[in-house]
Amino acid sequence: MIAPPLPPQKFWLLTAIGALGFLGLWSGIAASGWVQRAFLPTPWEIVARMADLTRDPFAGFTLQVHLLSSLQRFAMGFVLAVCVGIPLGLLMAWFRWIDKIVGPLFEAVRFVAPIAWVPFAALWFGTGIGGPVLIIFMGAMPPVLINTYRGAKYVDRKYLEASSMLGAGAWRGITQIVLPAAVPSIVSGLRISAGLAWQSLVGAELIVASSGVGYLMVKGQAGLSTSTVMSGMIAIGCVGIVIDVLLRKLQQTIETRRGL
Repeated sequence: MIAPPLPPQKFWLLTAIGALGFLGLWSGIAASGWVQRAFLPTPWEIVARMADLTRDPFAGFTLQVHLLSSLQRFAMGFVLAVCVGIPLGLLMAWFRWIDKIVGPLFEAVRFVAPIAWVPFAALWFGTGIGGPVLIIFMGAMPPVLINTYRGAKYVDRKYLEASSMLGAGAWRGITQIVLPAAVPSIVSGLRISAGLAWQSLVGAELIVASSGVGYLMVKGQAGLSTSTVMSGMIAIGCVGIVIDVLLRKLQQTIETRRGL
């Protein structure tokens, strides 16, 4: 049995209690001396370091410029994954022969972790933008394709039969019947894809980039600056939350309009 949702006031109260409890525990351990401050700064030291990074360049750029660089790579890889994954998923669902050709290859490739593409990307692209974009694409494309395929594959057969009786060709059937019906599943896949794309980006920037938040963290680690590394981690988490919230709003809007 699923528990009923909490009232908004109680939800935010419990969230605040959890956050304050975590910050209090963190501060207590950092201030106790059990762990050296060089390895576990206090929360206020992290905040101060993030403020410094927004003013003073580190690893060549300020924090916001590193974030913009990361977002640029993310956008390129994610958009490429969407542009490939959605059409290919629809075609695989509509044409059995395309499914038979692409399916086995896709099933083999999708089990290769995005981080496993890093050596290949480094050999091909060095520290240029192509390497991170490739890694992001390989992490983001499978969820988009799989959700598009599943959403299109389970369209009610009576709609497909009706379109066939009315003389609709493959193009009209895909664009006017299958695609609209698969939209909720596609958007759900986009949320998963965006999360994997953002995680893949950070992994790529740790190795094959000369800017970005991942690169900033590598330089912070090399300089034994835990506060810099943790500042980068917090920035990554905050941006990831914003991306997920935006896609969740899109999903809720689509589901509301479709009466789901």
